[in-house]
Amino acid sequence: MLLKKKLYLLLSVVVVLAFVLAACGGTEAPAVDEPAVEEPAAEEPAAEEPMEEEEPMEEEPAEEMVEPAENILAGENAAIAPEFFDQEALDQEVAWIDAVPEGPEDMVWEQYIDPEWVDTTEYAKDGPYTICFSNAGVNNPWRVVGFNTMEHQVALETDIGEWIHVDAEGSDEKQIADIEDLLASGNCDGMIISPNTTAALTPIVEQACEQLPVVVFDRGVFTDCPVSFVRPIGGYAFGHLGAEFIVDNLPDGGNVLAFRILPGVDVLENRWAAAKVVFENNPQITVIGVEFTEGDNARTKAIVEDHLDRFGQIDAIWMDAGATAVAAIEAFEDAGLDIPIMVGEDQQDFLKKWQDEGLTAVAPTFPTFQWRTAVIAMVNILQGEQVPAWWVLPQPPVTADNLDSLVNASMPPLHYAMCGCEGMPGFPEDWGGQ
Repeated sequence: MLLKKKLYLLLSVVVVLAFVLAACGGTEAPAVDEPAVEEPAAEEPAAEEPMEEEEPMEEEPAEEMVEPAENILAGENAAIAPEFFDQEALDQEVAWIDAVPEGPEDMVWEQYIDPEWVDTTEYAKDGPYTICFSNAGVNNPWRVVGFNTMEHQVALETDIGEWIHVDAEGSDEKQIADIEDLLASGNCDGMIISPNTTAALTPIVEQACEQLPVVVFDRGVFTDCPVSFVRPIGGYAFGHLGAEFIVDNLPDGGNVLAFRILPGVDVLENRWAAAKVVFENNPQITVIGVEFTEGDNARTKAIVEDHLDRFGQIDAIWMDAGATAVAAIEAFEDAGLDIPIMVGEDQQDFLKKWQDEGLTAVAPTFPTFQWRTAVIAMVNILQGEQVPAWWVLPQPPVTADNLDSLVNASMPPLHYAMCGCEGMPGFPEDWGGQ
């Protein structure tokens, strides 16, 4: 009992002492409470500097969009070799866009612009003729439609007795060998050549010119030895028209993705050269990519998807040929995005898509009716009739104004509207139509 009282007394003294200390030394209370208020622990979220440092990292892609876009026109894919650029020729072709052609009003494939006539009496001979044709290939829809139209034109020419066609299948080496074989055979009265690439085919074309009359069409060579070079206005006009359409429809600027098929072909190089000049003269336009597709739909679509991932927005697509235009459009549709301004061509699938979706679009053309003209030119030469040295054909574009008249639901998707074949025997069935 005594022990309990002593303990109780001792405890009372301790309690009283604690109150006294608290009253006299209140400044030390925070010291006791400091562990509970530990500022570092409370500020741990604020101290999570790595989280805040990641925000600028998230913004870096936006900065990267600007940097490559500013330099893209100086990149390898955008380069134009000097031999494929002539400012005077560019200016001439742009001026020809609005020129009124001469020739039969209802046969555009026999019309011509600003001709310089060639006397061909030295080549005149009696028919029937054996005409040889060295073709770069039928390796894309445009060439398939063109070659089909050409063969129907051959069937209309009563003075052609034999038609010899060799297909280079897209190979320079094979085409050179093909032409060498044709020349060695001695069977050809005249030769039509559609070169696979420009520089590689120039020497063999010059060799052919030494033996017989030559007509080159579609793609050119670095020589003026052919009797006639048949083509629409040209690549500069094509490229210029599409690029100007983009600039006109993006007055405040925007991101443009440019597609090319392959390098080294004059008409394709010219198309890009003209477009590049337009884009360089309009710095509000940002070219975010210049990419080669090799005419492959899957590759085209993948390139669009990649650039959407990298840059977030594409306001216009420029193309040096429109065979893969619908594939590019599908990439936007798959992403749930609006279809941008489009530069396509007169292929039916694109024209139909344009009509159905009400696109903002234009289709510069390289009309397949030129395949008819090449045959007509060679027959005229062998008959001793004059032909233009440069047979410059009209090159009418597809616009919103004439779109409806060129969409033909009875024709297959890969048919080119400007074939000039509508009145030929066998149309439309021989072109896959109904």
